[in-house]
Amino acid sequence: MSLLSVEDICVAYGPSQALFGVSIEVGPGEVMALMGRNGMGKTTTIRAICRLIGLSGGAVRFDGRDMASWPAHRVARAGVGLVPEGRRCFAPLTVEENLIAAARPGEWTLPRTVALFPRLGERLGQRAASLSGGEQQMLAIARALMTNPRLLILDEATEGLAPVVRQEIWAALRRLKEETGVAILVVDKSLRELATIADRAVVIERGSTVWSGSIRDLTGEVSERYLGV
Repeated sequence: MSLLSVEDICVAYGPSQALFGVSIEVGPGEVMALMGRNGMGKTTTIRAICRLIGLSGGAVRFDGRDMASWPAHRVARAGVGLVPEGRRCFAPLTVEENLIAAARPGEWTLPRTVALFPRLGERLGQRAASLSGGEQQMLAIARALMTNPRLLILDEATEGLAPVVRQEIWAALRRLKEETGVAILVVDKSLRELATIADRAVVIERGSTVWSGSIRDLTGEVSERYLGV
């Protein structure tokens, strides 16, 4: 059974339809890449999964349970951890307070989280607003892990960051795949980096799923046609 099942979902913003039929399946412990050019519906898909926007069609199930009527906080409590686009850390709070605020019982504790991101351990007493963009992104990932999710969703987690910081984050994601059983749904544009961690990929174009399969089968022809690379 899939951990996450997204079946032909449709989403509209008022009279404007944004998704016309997106389908994604993520198994337990699997890493799935969600890809597509800018403005094709990736973030809207994430928002629909996390119940931050309503559906006009289709279904979203987590561990076999229909989430259509769930509020967003129930999705989080069920085991979906979101690292949103733009980080959205609690700026006035310290690093430690950001992490503790999101904490739920489980394997991911404060010591384990700062072991994954040692920079955060050095800055526990600093306000989140004082961190660099890369450090804030690490904090956003760590905060999601502190909820002890079964599925971690990352929306453009390396967008706009310096290359050295991007590599730190990709290295952390590889460790998550190798050392934990958490499933990951990751939105990113870097096929080269995604190929090092993803098992499968879904490509969306103009709000619809146009390709899905093993990341190894994502050919240059598909990339050129749908990803613009």
